[in-house]
This record gives sequence, structure tokens and C-alpha cells, in this order.
Amino acid sequence: MKHAFTKEAKIGLVTIVSLVLLYVGINYLKGINLFKPVNHYFITFDNVKDVTVSSPVYVEGFKVGLVRSINYDYSKTDAITVEISLDKEMKINKDSYVTIVRSLLSGGELHIHLNKYVSEYVKSGSVLEGRVEEDMMASVQEKLLPGVIDLLPKVDSILVGLQAIVTHPALSHSLDHVERSTANLEVSTRKLNQLLDKEVPVIVENLKTITDNFGTVSSNLKDLDLQSTVNEVNETLASLKVTTAKLNSTDNSLGLLLNDKALYDNLNNTTVNASMLLQDLRENPKRYVHFSIF
Repeated sequence: MKHAFTKEAKIGLVTIVSLVLLYVGINYLKGINLFKPVNHYFITFDNVKDVTVSSPVYVEGFKVGLVRSINYDYSKTDAITVEISLDKEMKINKDSYVTIVRSLLSGGELHIHLNKYVSEYVKSGSVLEGRVEEDMMASVQEKLLPGVIDLLPKVDSILVGLQAIVTHPALSHSLDHVERSTANLEVSTRKLNQLLDKEVPVIVENLKTITDNFGTVSSNLKDLDLQSTVNEVNETLASLKVTTAKLNSTDNSLGLLLNDKALYDNLNNTTVNASMLLQDLRENPKRYVHFSIF
């Protein structure tokens, strides 16, 4: 019985299967899933720098497809066609456009900007408008680099001045003073620690004793009958008030003596007359005393 396939047919079949697997594997490594249904769109650019086959395509930050191919139209200038494949469910509104965004890490990326104000969609295979956003690195080079170049001479002058300051002897002297001050501060800190170790416990013990004494005094004050003492003081003040009122009044002898000016004048005159009488008695005793023997 003859075999259904000859040796040459088997070799050819294996070769075909190998090529198919190789093609599918290469596209899989590129991120292209040949077995997933997709829609194809074409975009025209005048510059596709950093964009390569299998570059990602995003809509509002979400990856929806890949770049399938990039073709240059040699019949006219500034005409580069980029073919993209998007998920089958992805629909693009009419008058939407695609931009190339360059990043430092992933290179060029395609971002689809949907026109959400219309509900009409373009068909698969349509040509979309392509725009190129400003290159961040080029913008930095154009705007920032001139300022940096102008700043370099000033930086050089600053470095020269800084070097002069660093090499100046005064800075060395200042550092020596700082070092000595630090050493003195360390000695003072050590002495302070020793003082705290010796004196603080004594001070704390004294404070504890004073606190205990205050506690004892407070207990003694608490045990005193302060209300009775206050009542006695009030009674004494009342009696003193009555006595003061009587002294100020003229219905008693002491009050009259203190408040009657006439009585005071009479007493004063009497005192003066008595003084004059005593003086006359001392000067003329014979006038008042008579001695007779017989």
C-alpha cells in the first residue's frame, strides 16, 4: 500500500506550517494578534519621527491598537501614510484626528482625539487627519538652552568668587574659632551634666520636703475652726465700732472730753494757771507759808 503523502510533500507541508508559525510569532512579538478582529485606518503625516511599526495607539490614555505599517509616498513630498489596526469595537467619530506624541521612554505614540460632538462614525479603511504635536525635547532645546548658554559666564564668575572665598584665610580662621567654640560648648555641657547629676536630686528632695510641709500646713488649716474665728473677729469689730461711736458722741464724759472744745479750753486754762501758781509758789514761798516759833 502506497503512502498518501510523498516525502517531498511532507517536507513542503512542514515548511509551510513553519513559515506560518514564524509569521504569527513575529507579529505576536510585535503585539499584533492576527486572530483578533480589527479595523484598519490610514493616517497621513508629514513627519513620523520616533514612530515605528507596533507603536501603540491610545484613546484618552487607553491602548486600543497598534501601528501596522508605515509607507512613504515617493510621488509627492510630506506624505507619509501610517496604517493602524484598532479593536473591532472601537469606533471613530467623524472629523476626529490623530497626533504623534513623543516621550522620552517609549518614543513616538499615536493618540486619537475623538470628536465627541457628532454621532456619525467613519468606516474601516478611511483616511484620518494626522497632526504632529510640539516635540518636548525640541521645545526645551529652543527655549531653555539659550538661557542656559547665557547663564554659563555668570556661573563661571560665581565659581571663581566661591573659590576665592573658600581659599581665603579668614574662612580658615573662622572654622578654627567654630571648632574651639564647639570644644568649649562640649566642656560646658559636660560640666552642666555633672552639676545636674549632683544638684538636681538635692533640689528635688528639697522641693519634696517643701511640698510635704505645705501639705501639713494645709491639713492644719483645714482642721481649724475658721468660722468661729471669723465670728469672733466680727464681734470684736462690732464692739470697736460701738466704742468709736461713743467716743464721737457728746452724751458721755469721754465723748465730751474729746469733742467739747470749751471743756478743752477750760482744762487748758486750768493747767496754765496751776503752772503759774506752782511757779509763784517756788519763787515766793513766804507768801503762802508762815513760820512762827512763839
